[in-house]
Amino acid sequence: MNRYETTIIITPVLSDEDMKSTIKTYHEFLKNNGALNVEEEHWGLRKMAYPIAKKNSAVYHLFEFSAPGEVIDKLELSYRRDENILRFMTVKFDKYGVEYNSRRRKGEVGKFKKKSDNKKEKEANNG
Repeated sequence: MNRYETTIIITPVLSDEDMKSTIKTYHEFLKNNGALNVEEEHWGLRKMAYPIAKKNSAVYHLFEFSAPGEVIDKLELSYRRDENILRFMTVKFDKYGVEYNSRRRKGEVGKFKKKSDNKKEKEANNG
């Protein structure tokens, strides 16, 4: 099984219930089609770099999972058929991407790096 990450951009005109229902639909789709270790990150409403379908903002959601390659074709076909999905992108990870994402979730690297770790690193480098 390969490790994948898929990011979906959902139209902002949906109610909270409809948005959560859309996300739940794809989470269940992944589980029902053999995906394992489905992890999610909800990034919320964000301004887009350029308008899509005359909308300047959208709701972003990320799924990270392990699955056989056949699942990706089914998933992307489902995204294309869904009017609530403005855009999507699916990426297959190599071993370095998997390691980086696990470290990022723990707060060891990236934008969400824990501040207490910064102090420890500085002390280790200085002393």
